[in-house]
Amino acid sequence: MNIHEYQGKSILKSFGVVIQEGIVAENAEQAVSAAKQIMETHKCDGVVIKAQIHAGGRGKGGGVKFAPNLDKVKEIAGNIIGMQLITPQTTATGKLVSKVLVAQDVYYGKKEDIKEFYMSVLLDRSKGRNTIVYSTEGGMDIEHVAETTPEKIWKEEIDPRVGLQGFQARKIAFNLGLSGNAFKEMTKFVASLYKAYESIDASLFEINPVLKTSDDKIIAVDSKVSFDDNGLYRHPQYEAMRDITEENPTDVEAREAELNYVQLDGNVGCMVNGAGLAMATMDIIKLSGGEPANFLDVGGTANAERVEKAFRIILKDKNVKAILVNIFGGIVRCDRVAQGVVDAYKNMGNINVPIIVRLQGTNAEIAKKLIDDSGLKVYSAIEFHEAAALVNKLIKGN
Repeated sequence: MNIHEYQGKSILKSFGVVIQEGIVAENAEQAVSAAKQIMETHKCDGVVIKAQIHAGGRGKGGGVKFAPNLDKVKEIAGNIIGMQLITPQTTATGKLVSKVLVAQDVYYGKKEDIKEFYMSVLLDRSKGRNTIVYSTEGGMDIEHVAETTPEKIWKEEIDPRVGLQGFQARKIAFNLGLSGNAFKEMTKFVASLYKAYESIDASLFEINPVLKTSDDKIIAVDSKVSFDDNGLYRHPQYEAMRDITEENPTDVEAREAELNYVQLDGNVGCMVNGAGLAMATMDIIKLSGGEPANFLDVGGTANAERVEKAFRIILKDKNVKAILVNIFGGIVRCDRVAQGVVDAYKNMGNINVPIIVRLQGTNAEIAKKLIDDSGLKVYSAIEFHEAAALVNKLIKGN
């Protein structure tokens, strides 16, 4: 689960990370009111208006602008709210901006005394360790830096047995070229950031930029936070931050139906019970000459209602040319699944792609007869190779 910048900053602040303060606004009038409050509280002459969407590169797309006075605040906020913001991380149509963050100006003083850094915390799966990734080259072009000058990107691995050590935080501050008060502030920043990451079951914390101000404060100017969905049950206060308007509607529908669904780019839809079998099913689709259009695990309950929901979700993808249903009947009986497929097909009434159903396990033969006798455009199979052959034949026929 991803959250907005202002939400990520509120989490960081709760763990002692110094942030660029701001107030969320949903229209130009609210933005002006927020700007007045920010200017008075933080004694700054202007504010930054930042579009709140789940995508990076907002500045390049025109979603981050400085407003030197209240008139400009109203104008800029009015232009950004309601726009379709296109960034390198959105689709060609962009994302609708429904709110902005009105934030304090932290780029005060002499420009030569201000520095931007990059910092993120994530799991390095190859090492099985959390890793802090950081660079002296923070800002909008960090991807270009990583590609062209990878030597400017450092990594600090955290031993899970002991956690982040003080010498590691100091090493990071040293590599970033800091000294004096800025050095001390950066070590505190790193420690607090890592504590936040571990405490909330995050899968990613990315701060770009981390700013050293002209008076040696270390501030999180931006915040990108991703949660591990499997840990959200422990943090209902963070799960409440989910903004479904920023998510793929199909993913939202699948989650509400308690279906494990991931959309892919292929042409064969998959409906399977069990993650391991789902992976094997995607392999067999590729071996048969097709490409999987999705990963969909219906779990141990495959009744008519659940199967129908799965079909509807799969068929939202217009690239799907066939659907392979692959169920192992252990806890769930194959004949019940087969009846569920037949009932779902009849209820929907508008399935215009062939369906291949492979049922193996308890009452598999009865299930095959149910499907064969249904008179519907559903093809049954018991063995894996039979299902693969049918997928290959039907794809080529479409």
